[in-house]
Amino acid sequence: MKPTDVKNPEYFHKVVDCQYACPAHTPVPEYIRLIAAQRYTDAYMINWESNVFPGVLGRTCDRPCEPACRRGRVEEEPVAICRLKRVAADMKDDISSRLPDIPKKKNGKRIALVGGGPASLTVARDLMPLGYSIDLYDEQPAGGGFMRSQIPAFRLPESVLNEEVGFILNMGVVTHFNHYIDSLKALLEKDYDAVFVGSGAPQGRDLDIAGRKAADSNIHIGINWLANVAFGHIEKVGKRVLVLGGGNTAMDCCRTARRLGGEDVRVVVRSPFEEMKASPWEKEDAQHEGIPIYDNHVPKAFLIENGRLVGMRFEKVKAVYDSGRRELIPTGEPPVDMACDDVLIAIGQENAFPWVERDIGIEFGKWELPEVDAVTFQSTNPKVFFGGDAAFGPENVITAVAHGHQAAISIDLFCNGESLTDRPPPGVSLVSQKMGIHEWSYDSGIETDTRYVVPQAELDKTLSDRRLEVELGFDATTAFNEAQRCLNCDVQTVFSEKLCIECDACIDICPTDCLTFAVNDEEDPEDALRQVLKMPANNNEQSLYVSDDLRTGRAMIKDENVCLHCGLCAERCPTAAWDMQKFYYSVTKAGQGV
Repeated sequence: MKPTDVKNPEYFHKVVDCQYACPAHTPVPEYIRLIAAQRYTDAYMINWESNVFPGVLGRTCDRPCEPACRRGRVEEEPVAICRLKRVAADMKDDISSRLPDIPKKKNGKRIALVGGGPASLTVARDLMPLGYSIDLYDEQPAGGGFMRSQIPAFRLPESVLNEEVGFILNMGVVTHFNHYIDSLKALLEKDYDAVFVGSGAPQGRDLDIAGRKAADSNIHIGINWLANVAFGHIEKVGKRVLVLGGGNTAMDCCRTARRLGGEDVRVVVRSPFEEMKASPWEKEDAQHEGIPIYDNHVPKAFLIENGRLVGMRFEKVKAVYDSGRRELIPTGEPPVDMACDDVLIAIGQENAFPWVERDIGIEFGKWELPEVDAVTFQSTNPKVFFGGDAAFGPENVITAVAHGHQAAISIDLFCNGESLTDRPPPGVSLVSQKMGIHEWSYDSGIETDTRYVVPQAELDKTLSDRRLEVELGFDATTAFNEAQRCLNCDVQTVFSEKLCIECDACIDICPTDCLTFAVNDEEDPEDALRQVLKMPANNNEQSLYVSDDLRTGRAMIKDENVCLHCGLCAERCPTAAWDMQKFYYSVTKAGQGV
């Protein structure tokens, strides 16, 4: 449940920020504590229940959880949540005995999955234990979708991907690889009870400027080029390579080009460096490998000599902002020419549905995307569901996983003739962590360590082998130290008004002055209340937690923004008005019911 500014008469608790920011709502602090306890397999299984691909995501996730990490409020860097996920994957034991049992007797329902990427695989992972028969169709020779074709092996080793895809396919999914679905109508005629489309956003955007057709043999669409490299169809590139685009695909293209023989590889992007869509760490990795990034350069023409591509011409621009909208304005400087042998275009992706007939009840809307319900993932054809990039446009692996979980719930409800909008609630619990007067079941000590750096393999070795993984991951000691930086935000402070005697013991011992007894006049503006606290609460984005009135007419007010969840208030309280209770939230899976 999200924090609010209303009174809560029984206790103070909130959603866990990092978990809420994760599209799949992985219980982050819970698995981090297990890593600190060296219970790596347990940590992996908690991840696997939510995000399905811990080893993949521990290397490649876009990390939406980390900007939400409350550690980032007290120092520059959040907890390395993503890389700790990899620790659980790398150090786990055999999990085969802990995977769901698959019924030998099927339930009679048949499901088709179009595309073998993370969304489709998540649907299979949730429906196979319920007895569904599932056929998966993919034009690639192996499962994984864009995780296999677009994420280079130096970021995601094939062995890691094969293992985690295998956990799902080995449940008994019937695979039809090297099989391109060219007609959804024909697939529906096979009498499947439901069809899930998780075909991704398979079409890379092109650039229609002067010289494009003449230089076609040396111009490559980024995602197609990466796929050809992944499947061994391309093994070399020209010495001078220009990569157009500022997203993560562009970063993968330029780093791959360096490994295939590119000596002068450059990234050229229209936007300012700070506004590139690529993750900051992806840009850092590219620059670490000697790849310069030229921002504020708009491509104007491919330069052709004697029928051969020799370079590109760019116009220099600057960003001007008017009412929050950005406009790129030419600077008036002379055009910039850059020599090249090959160009990789990575300026975005879009969906392509030439294989979906327009007479089968599926409505299409803006940008030729199917009309898909944002909650149920059902299309206007009741039998057809969409998820991942195919539903709402390009996103990332963890978002595709989240779509897959919700689509699986809908498919299960649909196949059982139940309402898709009457969705089962998530699992929520609060459990006291008190073991003794001054003892908690979790380590509540607050570490002052700064974020630990993930070691990398030697640069000369990684640039000479495109399959050699760059990041080496944390060892056990470093993983423990990084895990200890977690502030245990899921262990909530729980307050009971009826037990409080207003003795001020918790106020005196609180190391961050986040607690205050004050009169809460509901007619006064919230800003006024924020300023009368023992430590003014100036982060308006973080809600205050306000109890009901106590015997004196005052209320207990807590500023969650600076609470360390250390438990000292609960230890010091002589009447047990404070307690520390672990809040556990788990997303409901298909078949769990109400």
